[in-house]
Amino acid sequence: TGPVGGFVPETYVLDLPFLFKSYDSARAILDGPIGQELLDKFEPQGIMALGWGENGFRHITNSRKPIVLPSDLQDMKIRTMENDIHLKSFQAAGSAPTPMSWTEVITALQQGTIDGQETPMSIFIANRIWEVQKYATLTGHFYSPAIIMMSKIHWDGLSEEEQGWVREAAKAGVEANRAYVSKNEVEGLATLRENGMEVVDSVDQEAFAEVVAPV
Repeated sequence: TGPVGGFVPETYVLDLPFLFKSYDSARAILDGPIGQELLDKFEPQGIMALGWGENGFRHITNSRKPIVLPSDLQDMKIRTMENDIHLKSFQAAGSAPTPMSWTEVITALQQGTIDGQETPMSIFIANRIWEVQKYATLTGHFYSPAIIMMSKIHWDGLSEEEQGWVREAAKAGVEANRAYVSKNEVEGLATLRENGMEVVDSVDQEAFAEVVAPV
């Protein structure tokens, strides 16, 4: 949802730091009336939003030192999405958030243009983050949902039966996506350590939540 707030500003509420406490909580809320109310707001914008997938809870990696306390972020250049809440949260923690497209991130980490980045565990694994980063801290500072969507113009060209197929496929996609994320959350920690990363997995989330509370 990082960039979609430009179309439906109400989705920005999901980017608030430390909003959700667990995957079960986040999924239950998004699968319920609150999640459906947000999905319904896309149709007037010409988009059919069909379901809530996810990237997962976001954590921090860097190449300078272990991040244990919010003060350890001081002056670190951390890549974030181009999202005002994400930028302001990292500024509040004392870092220098650096928004950039994900396609540029690995090169920027290799070249030392940025010190670190923040994405979910599934992204760490898919991109072999240990090849460009030394330290990981499991802050879980943002939960990052992902919307399955399609053009309303194309949707309107489908028969009612075909629309049913698409909804069924979207539901299956959500289930597969969440299963992948859950698997990486369980196995990812060992994978990072096996590949030489130093992982801070016991994080004082309240300390981090306190510094970003003004956001």
